[in-house]
Amino acid sequence: MDKSAVPKYHELFNPLLSALHELGGSGTVSEIFETVAEQSDLPDQVAEVPHNPEKSNRTELEYRLAWARTYLKKYGLIDNSERGVWIIEPEKRDIVSVDPDDVVRTVRDQMRQEREARDAEDDEDIPEAEETWRTQLHRVLTQRLSPEAFERLTKRLLRESGFNELHAGQAPRYRC
Repeated sequence: MDKSAVPKYHELFNPLLSALHELGGSGTVSEIFETVAEQSDLPDQVAEVPHNPEKSNRTELEYRLAWARTYLKKYGLIDNSERGVWIIEPEKRDIVSVDPDDVVRTVRDQMRQEREARDAEDDEDIPEAEETWRTQLHRVLTQRLSPEAFERLTKRLLRESGFNELHAGQAPRYRC
């Protein structure tokens, strides 16, 4: 059986939410998987379609349920603990279904805004950070380092780069 028979991740939002309600508002990944498969009357052949048999033993349904959980979490409807227990947010327990298109649109807009904010922050920070270390290095090399210390540093850098037999007042010789 191929993957096209497995419900898409956005088609699993409401079955996932229904499974959590049936489980009392919380459940582990495996409990959610089993409950969704039961409630949706998915044949075993569909529920057991492998996602990527060469890399893992995860089924396509498990993979798509993971994406559904991620979207519903970013949407603010569910959350998970460090122990892998997923819950319906307490203030959202009365919500029994969602509009999948609204969830996808909202989460994608949120991710786009986060990405744009991160890119803008990166654009602002990098030049200042580069200027800071460059300015500091210039100050150390030109104002704080004695000429003798500068010479030792230069010799060390040349040696580390493969130049040997370094003597003051001579051009360095390179040996392979």
